[in-house]
Amino acid sequence: MDTEQEPLNSGFGPQTTAEEIVSGLDLQGKVIVVTGGHSGIGLETTKVLSNAGASVFVGARDLVKAQAAVSKMQNVEVLQLDLADPGSVDHFANEFLDSNHVVNILINNAGIMATPLTRDSRGYELQFATNHLGHFQLTARLWGVLKNAKGGRVVCLSSSGHRFAGVDLEDPNFNKRPYDKWTAYGQSKSANSLFAVELDNRGKEHGIRAFAVHPGRIQTDLGRYMTEDDLKAMGVYRESGVLKSSFEFKSIGQGAATTVWCAVTPQLNGKGGVYCEDCDIASLVPDDSKLPSGVRSYALNKSTAEALWNLSERLIDLEWPR
Repeated sequence: MDTEQEPLNSGFGPQTTAEEIVSGLDLQGKVIVVTGGHSGIGLETTKVLSNAGASVFVGARDLVKAQAAVSKMQNVEVLQLDLADPGSVDHFANEFLDSNHVVNILINNAGIMATPLTRDSRGYELQFATNHLGHFQLTARLWGVLKNAKGGRVVCLSSSGHRFAGVDLEDPNFNKRPYDKWTAYGQSKSANSLFAVELDNRGKEHGIRAFAVHPGRIQTDLGRYMTEDDLKAMGVYRESGVLKSSFEFKSIGQGAATTVWCAVTPQLNGKGGVYCEDCDIASLVPDDSKLPSGVRSYALNKSTAEALWNLSERLIDLEWPR
């Protein structure tokens, strides 16, 4: 039976922190991979999970920066990973596989947002290539050790930005349509959600469950490409060099909470293929809703999820392992 896209009334909420989620949990013996686990909410995710006893492998483009960020943490190892470079993804996977670990939890956390039109070495639009295709390839390469964990979870960082656009299966790389950085970002975040839907569909027979996550509005380096006009449109402004807003930002600890909840909570045992926010399963909202909360149906559509999966296999020239 499929998991319903409706709140569980988990008892947690937007103010819950990642540390509160792991309180009382012992993650000794668990092996967790976190892409981009060296900055922003990824760093908080790494810190909280390692403090709870897990061994955490962080994938990072900048090894020096990442190693400095996690230097005081126990049970954390950093490996080179550039999600827009298929060779780098394979190298990361091979390095990890050489360690002979299973993967209990894979957290596809890294991402970029609202970049100018940039293409990777294959000619693919960079947000789609990094946020979706790189994680698709990485998850495929780690599929065997996820299955070996016998109860693995995959957490895919989506965003309320999925409301900007669904996935254009005919032209995902903006070869024909005009490029818009927010449409491209929205497409990549819808892709993250759709990936979780089809990944869960294929993984549950192996004990693997997948979840998409909206972490909330947090001030991180993710917004480094945003212009003053972008900020103004979102109700954000600068006051004496400090970002202010018409809404309340989450703290880094609160921003990492839903990721950690999806990764470790017993409340999601036997469930999967859903989009979560504020440490609960999100509500389904109309596709034209302007609210940042909730999930739109096109980001959960099963036929679109399967079509995106097939397209992704073709684009990275990889057949998903059985």
